[in-house]
Amino acid sequence: MNKTVQQKEIHIPGAVRTAERVSLSSQIIASLLIILAGTGLGVLSKWLDMTAVNELPGFLQALEPAQFFSRFAVWIFAGIVISVYSRTPLRASLNAFLFFAAMVSAYYLYCYFFAGFYPADYAMIWFRAVLIIPFAAYVCWFAKGRGISAVLICALMNGTLLSQAVQLYQGLSIRYFPDVILWLASFLILRRPLREAAVITAAGAVIALLLQIFLPY
Repeated sequence: MNKTVQQKEIHIPGAVRTAERVSLSSQIIASLLIILAGTGLGVLSKWLDMTAVNELPGFLQALEPAQFFSRFAVWIFAGIVISVYSRTPLRASLNAFLFFAAMVSAYYLYCYFFAGFYPADYAMIWFRAVLIIPFAAYVCWFAKGRGISAVLICALMNGTLLSQAVQLYQGLSIRYFPDVILWLASFLILRRPLREAAVITAAGAVIALLLQIFLPY
């Protein structure tokens, strides 16, 4: 017997996207997998922080994974993927919260139990950020929808990733090549029509430049 997927259009000003309702068991399984992924990446990133590069296998030494996971772009990209592939905006909020709460908790629990220290001030900053993430994820879900706001949301995502990947202010250069790959991958994730993709790229460059001027981190 085929199960009918319930669909419903959800609107915000300037954007609309069709949400799909799935079974409770599927939602629970998805949430558990997201928690496991966040926990695993949190432990991995801290373990890499504590491991000398020359102790890693040769192919990983060239990739410098500790630096990769210490940058914002990979976590921004993860948040985008989780948000846009969730079935509803509320699930996007919950999924993003579970992932980042698990990741940050695992990272700092590893600090406490295995590294022998606990940077409370930094931990509180990250835990406060986790509380904001569900609101951003709710909005990001509409990036795969229709309307001018959907295009604007895509441009914000694109610009944020571009600001991490390429130096646009006071000279043009690549900041970190793996971040360039994530920026390019975001086009595949969002899959906008060619004309919209051009607008997103141009607007994203402006947003990236403004971020580098006013938030030069």
